[in-house]
Amino acid sequence: MGTPDGGSGATSVDPQELWLGPTRPRRGRRPTFSREAITAAAVALADAEGLDAVTMRRVASQVGAGAMSLYSYAPDKETLLELMVDHVSGELPTADDRTGDWRTDLKAIAHLQRAHMLRHPWLPTALSARRTPGPNTLAFLERALAALRPTGLDGAAKLEVFAQLTGFVAGHVAHEIAQAAAAGSPDRAAAEARYLAAVAADGHHPELAEALAAPGRPLTPEATFTRFLNRLVDGLDTD
Repeated sequence: MGTPDGGSGATSVDPQELWLGPTRPRRGRRPTFSREAITAAAVALADAEGLDAVTMRRVASQVGAGAMSLYSYAPDKETLLELMVDHVSGELPTADDRTGDWRTDLKAIAHLQRAHMLRHPWLPTALSARRTPGPNTLAFLERALAALRPTGLDGAAKLEVFAQLTGFVAGHVAHEIAQAAAAGSPDRAAAEARYLAAVAADGHHPELAEALAAPGRPLTPEATFTRFLNRLVDGLDTD
């Protein structure tokens, strides 16, 4: 992933420096903007126009600063993305409202993640790279790990389950967003339906023909997500 202005990004972000260090430069005149303001401006741009719109120049114009002055807060796009992901993670509820049924609780977490990613359609892409969890992300992770306590899984396995769940949600939401965009072209949808019907009738794809002939299921985005999620969570092995 490139820098905010399209160059090559940093190879890594030092998580201790990013999350435990000072949030503003130690030296020089106190700036009129903050890291929080920079991050919020970047999130607003990404929400409205996508990640490609997030450049230092655009973000600086939003906070009324020179582009170069922002580099002491976020020296590259990788750092800015880390800040953006954790910033929006602060919207996720962290209250302990476990039911005692870990599968039910895990599904509730997945539904929260889906709604969150739909509010910020750039998130699935941002999460595709390795991210270091910041304070807000860690708070939500804590909730997920607590939900998995009844499973008896060890710590490493619980972290893997949460990563698996998050990856599923991100992938599904990315597909959901793409499908919604394609739905704006009814001609294409009709053409695809005609194509599949022709293939199913050619006699060379009996399994596909049988699958297409089966009774339909609710195709609303919510219903589809719930079916996929149920298959994933209900099939998790806790041995």
